[in-house]
Amino acid sequence: MASHVLLINCPDQPGLVYKITSVLYNYNLNVISNGEFVEREFSYFFMRTAFSGEFDREQLLSDLHAALPAGVDIKLTDQKKKDIVLLATKEHHCLSDLLIRHEFNELNANILAVISNYDVLEELTQKFNIPFHHISHEGKSREAHEEAVAAAIQRYNPDLVVLAKYMRILSPVFVSQFSNRIINIHHSFLPAFVGASPYAQAYARGVKIIGATAHFVNDQLDQGPIIAQSVIPVDHTHSAREMAQAGRDVEKIVLAKSLKLVLNEQVFVFRNKTIIFE
Repeated sequence: MASHVLLINCPDQPGLVYKITSVLYNYNLNVISNGEFVEREFSYFFMRTAFSGEFDREQLLSDLHAALPAGVDIKLTDQKKKDIVLLATKEHHCLSDLLIRHEFNELNANILAVISNYDVLEELTQKFNIPFHHISHEGKSREAHEEAVAAAIQRYNPDLVVLAKYMRILSPVFVSQFSNRIINIHHSFLPAFVGASPYAQAYARGVKIIGATAHFVNDQLDQGPIIAQSVIPVDHTHSAREMAQAGRDVEKIVLAKSLKLVLNEQVFVFRNKTIIFE
């Protein structure tokens, strides 16, 4: 029997859980799991429900809208693999980790293609029978290069675009084409050490932990809603190079975790942060 995920967010009011589950009950649907949360500062309600059963999609959505407050946002999806496109530059660790997970069916996703501004990772990608598109930035304006990359992505019509160490800053024009659909892995524990050379910045500050952050991309550099983070300890004996080497393991784990959450429809974006049901 098919399973589905219902994501609902709206202004909070008494009785919302009852109203939603009553609609599902009236359709004789079986709730598999349920989670809810109220963001107190803005009095906003979030609920994720996984359920199974047969139903008329449009009628169910209509009944839910009728039962819930004005301004409600409802997303109903089937629990199936999503389509993703990966962007990379030269570093292999995040890309190779995702390709291996995909090969062994550990990602709830179909990797449709890899796009890079260098050809360094082409041979690696082809070993997994994934299309590779080399779109060089050399000799092109930023706008022209982004137009070419966006056109390549749009041919695949993916659900998500994943920046697997794609080392170029994306313009607001590019980002707006894939709003809340671009996931980036940043090699530091944001909001610390934004931008380039975070490990050199960390070394200079004598930090005792280093980490990685996966976040949605928005118009502000490394300021998008955070999905997942992790850290590992370091000390004064670690050079900036050693910190970077240790950080690569954290980066690929954090990126994989964030992808799992998003692919499984466990993430709400609210203002500039995320609400996550684990």
